[in-house]
Amino acid sequence: MDAAYCKSRQVLEETGQERETRTTGGFHSIEGSLPIIGSRLNIPLLDGISSYLGQHNPLASSVQPGVESAWLFENTAYRPVRFFPFKPGPWQVEIVTAFFKKNTGKDVSKIVAQIAEKIGLGNDGEDEEQEKKTIAERLQPFIDTISPARSINVMLPTGRVRTLGPGGPSAVSTQTVSNLGEHNDGDVVSISAVLPEVTPYGPMTTHFAGPEGWAVISDIDDTIKVTMTPSPIGILRSTFVSPPTPIASMPSLYQQIAATLDPTWFYLSASPYNLHPFLSAFIREHYPAGPIFLRDASWMDLGGFLASLTQGTQAYKRSRMEKIHAWLPRRKVLCIGDSTQSDPEAYGDMCRKHPGWVRAVFIRKVVDVAEMAGTGKNDDERFAKAFRGVDRAVWRTFSDPQELWEAVENLQGN
Repeated sequence: MDAAYCKSRQVLEETGQERETRTTGGFHSIEGSLPIIGSRLNIPLLDGISSYLGQHNPLASSVQPGVESAWLFENTAYRPVRFFPFKPGPWQVEIVTAFFKKNTGKDVSKIVAQIAEKIGLGNDGEDEEQEKKTIAERLQPFIDTISPARSINVMLPTGRVRTLGPGGPSAVSTQTVSNLGEHNDGDVVSISAVLPEVTPYGPMTTHFAGPEGWAVISDIDDTIKVTMTPSPIGILRSTFVSPPTPIASMPSLYQQIAATLDPTWFYLSASPYNLHPFLSAFIREHYPAGPIFLRDASWMDLGGFLASLTQGTQAYKRSRMEKIHAWLPRRKVLCIGDSTQSDPEAYGDMCRKHPGWVRAVFIRKVVDVAEMAGTGKNDDERFAKAFRGVDRAVWRTFSDPQELWEAVENLQGN
């Protein structure tokens, strides 16, 4: 999806609460002072124009080895269900692919210096030079030029070759693929490119989730990972400098959920897809495996990245959950989020729209971020309003994940 369109949609979907958070946190001034790190002028004119035809683009071409690359994102296969009579159909999966030109980014030294100055590197005995190297490494997915109108061939589990793409204006391709062969609930397979050298992050992992059972929909930022979303400087530091840090005791909680409910997992973030390698490595290290839903736009300015995380997030997360509901309407769902953004409101919307689908909601009260003080985001009135009309037994808030262990055990018979 075109970044300009996404920006416009975010502004239109911004809630009053999000607007207040961005104003209080000084997001607008910080965003306006951050550098532009890429340009669509680097994209060949014909590729840029023809990419608006999407998968029907007759001028598209395959990824060129050594020149371009493709990212194959983790995903979940499902079986569409007919309710009358109940009968699951054949397996199918939505596959997301992103395309880039290799080594096309500009010299990052000036950009690194600007970010370093903005977040105050070198304080408290920090190794400033090492941190600048970290910034440069994490900036790379934002700096490489996107490559729209490209496609890639992959080998499906059946041995059949399937073409993915071509990508649209943001060099992202999203398509549903069927005929995956016979599989069981819980199976995990790898789907590789016919030319593996064009996929720097390796094959995609596909998780097979049958119609019945549990599913967990988990927010990422400040739910399972320290991001400090109410603070623009906090976001920049946690994304580009600090080691990715799990929220205390959340990995243990998720291990307990996995052992008790044996769910299929989905992770939500309003980050752009440029952060997929960073976030997927973090989840693999600390949490149960599962696909990550990210915004399908590539931001070529860091101000747009901050806006992506903080603007229109309620509508965005609700739309991703609607997609999961369409795939797995008979699953029992546990939603986990936090109080920094619009998780309570988005989860409350889903509880009301699909009663009985969401069986439990856990909301982490974030009290360790200075910008949360005085906002009312942790007030009982806020949560009561977000979950108006929802059975009080369905949702609960927590500060320490250990508070939830008994609640998780009680879900087993739900």
